[in-house]
Amino acid sequence: MASPQRVHVTHTFTSDPATVFAKLSEHENLGPIFGAKITRVKDGDTSRNGPGSTRRLKIGPLPAFQETTTVSEPHTLIEYAITHGSPLKGHWGRQILTPTPEGGTFLDYTIGFDLPVPGAAGLIGRVLQKNISKGIGRLAP
Repeated sequence: MASPQRVHVTHTFTSDPATVFAKLSEHENLGPIFGAKITRVKDGDTSRNGPGSTRRLKIGPLPAFQETTTVSEPHTLIEYAITHGSPLKGHWGRQILTPTPEGGTFLDYTIGFDLPVPGAAGLIGRVLQKNISKGIGRLAP
């Protein structure tokens, strides 16, 4: 997945991967992570939060946009992409969940995107990095 701008956040949860996956895959739980109002648009093709499930995000005064789950491997992997309403180009997100020896979960979260306005992708990347790093602990599974 080629995109010039990358955001990378890691976090260790005390809960097991099944619990963390259930929290991260449920669209309505993600508002505190992104500082956004999130509304479910559509359930997935074969399960509520599986591939094809779509959420609408509204962050402050910015126009709303939609993200669609593209890959959902229970307890291990969630991938998504912006599919409507954003100036970001080639936007994708990947959340990899790995069990820790203590019974918790290590989250490795990467987002990639570009923006056609020079310098804007870097600015958006820094804001996303800060907000997600701060907000991921609020998920608290």
